[in-house]
Amino acid sequence: MSSKSTTGRNERVKATVAKYAELRRKLKAEGDYAGLQRLPRDASPTRVRLMCALTGRTRGVYRKFRLSRIKLRELALEGKVPGMKKASW
Repeated sequence: MSSKSTTGRNERVKATVAKYAELRRKLKAEGDYAGLQRLPRDASPTRVRLMCALTGRTRGVYRKFRLSRIKLRELALEGKVPGMKKASW
């Protein structure tokens, strides 16, 4: 499980992105890149990390399931992911 500080920081970044989303859209449409530079760093959507919903792992996370590759494999082998089965050829 990821630490509280990591998940807390990610939630704070998500809130900042949502707060500045409309202003960023407006500045980009106008082509005011100097104005974009003056916004906080965390206002950029690329700063938000995709995290596993079960473990908080940030690497190897499948967007469709919001699970890390490790947890997805475990759940698939247990038969808890509909339509997913072990490949054999």
